[in-house]
Amino acid sequence: MAINLQKGQKISLKKEAPKLQQLMCGLGWDVAKKSGLLGGLFQADFDLDASVLCLDSRGKLKSNSEIVYFGNLRHHSSAINHLGDNLTGSGSGDDEEINVNLPLIPSNISKLVFVVNIYNAIERKQDFGQVGNAFVRLVNITNNQEIVRYTLSKNGYQGKTGMIMAELTRVDDDWEMTAKGEGIIARSLGDIAKLYS
Repeated sequence: MAINLQKGQKISLKKEAPKLQQLMCGLGWDVAKKSGLLGGLFQADFDLDASVLCLDSRGKLKSNSEIVYFGNLRHHSSAINHLGDNLTGSGSGDDEEINVNLPLIPSNISKLVFVVNIYNAIERKQDFGQVGNAFVRLVNITNNQEIVRYTLSKNGYQGKTGMIMAELTRVDDDWEMTAKGEGIIARSLGDIAKLYS
């Protein structure tokens, strides 16, 4: 049974899934419905983009090649693969998925930061206050078992256009997942990347 984390909590992947090699990080969200001109409800398209920042032991991003996102779907080590961009957030379940092969992650990478930003958020007047049921979950690819899930709280994200969802940190021969849920103001993924430069 999957563990449901609260903001700030962490778990050991080695303890929860001892022989874990390959995992899928699924990110999902629902968009709040808006009132239309005649009182009807409609759902505006939100293009949320999930990305992974690969950081060194100092918590720094060495180069843009260490970012896996819709414009760079595969890390040069082949350890991380983004399965593609969902432009609307429609449908149930995971809206975007990223596969991670833990043994292939280069030793100079100490942390993976999973982030989400709203594409053209400022221009579209969109923020995470209009997004509900946002979650990140890790699934063991070998047996398709969900290991851990973190669901964002519904409040406190008005005006935030970027989100640091979770971190995977290398601890000796283990990886720990930490639920972050930190909303930030970011015009683009580049603004989030600058936080780690």
